[in-house]
Amino acid sequence: MSKFSEIINQDKPVLVDFFAEWCGPCKMMSPILKEVKDSLEGGVSIIKIDVDKNQSLAAKYQVRGVPTLMLFKSGKQVWRQSGVLQKQEIVSIIKKHG
Repeated sequence: MSKFSEIINQDKPVLVDFFAEWCGPCKMMSPILKEVKDSLEGGVSIIKIDVDKNQSLAAKYQVRGVPTLMLFKSGKQVWRQSGVLQKQEIVSIIKKHG
């Protein structure tokens, strides 16, 4: 849990993908998030949190459905949305809060 706090307290934006292995839409997000990371060239950290293995963290952030994406800046949650999003939507949200 403290490792998570360390990660989200970075200066650059941190996109957290709450997912589950059994979730079809979650599998669709993986290549999209890779494209987001590539297009922002290190301007964002992206971490994936398996809700089944990290239930206390999922509960703390009230993750009810997967995939749920959250954007953190300096430890504060600045954006959140559930469901599959396209690369361009995610990139513009990160740039807006970056």
